[in-house]
Amino acid sequence: MKDLVVVVADKDMQYALRGMLERPQALGIRQIKQDIYSHPLHDPACAQQGVEFMSGFSEQYHYGLLMFDHKGSGREQTHPQELAGAINDDFVRSSWGDRAKVIVLVPELEVWVWNDSPHVGRIAGWEGNSQQLCSWLIEQGYLQEGEAKPARPKKAFEAVLRQSRTPRSSSLYLELARTVSLARCSDVAFLEFKRILQDWFPPL
Repeated sequence: MKDLVVVVADKDMQYALRGMLERPQALGIRQIKQDIYSHPLHDPACAQQGVEFMSGFSEQYHYGLLMFDHKGSGREQTHPQELAGAINDDFVRSSWGDRAKVIVLVPELEVWVWNDSPHVGRIAGWEGNSQQLCSWLIEQGYLQEGEAKPARPKKAFEAVLRQSRTPRSSSLYLELARTVSLARCSDVAFLEFKRILQDWFPPL
């Protein structure tokens, strides 16, 4: 039986998780054996039928994680914490019991991308420094003065890729996850993700 199965909403998230889980020390966990699957019907299916979809894995893995974006899930009218609580309750009533959890990303995966690491701009093909990238995002209306992250993180990331003429690829998320400091991300969902993993897989 492997340690962990993760079901995510798309290939970008799959690659990002793959990169992060290759860095157990940075996550504060022991090395684990895991599989990561992308749901073919993306965020709405994860939000609506994710627990059912994962039920077939409960006898094959010690723990399970379900991850999707709040934006585009079809459940945007429900507060993310309330939505996560309801899905976690569904897991408890399922064959998983308390061995599976959900992470709802608010608003979407790309919020984990944006921090002050110089690697973000480099991987996105930006030729200037981080301060110049920040100024450009403000000029383009993607970032407000004094804010640490764009309100529309996916749109902002895609705009930088277009500006730098960098082809959009899930491999960018893999490289970001392998390179950017995980200690820099203060997003609530990311911190919850780390906490869950640390509870399940503490360092040896």
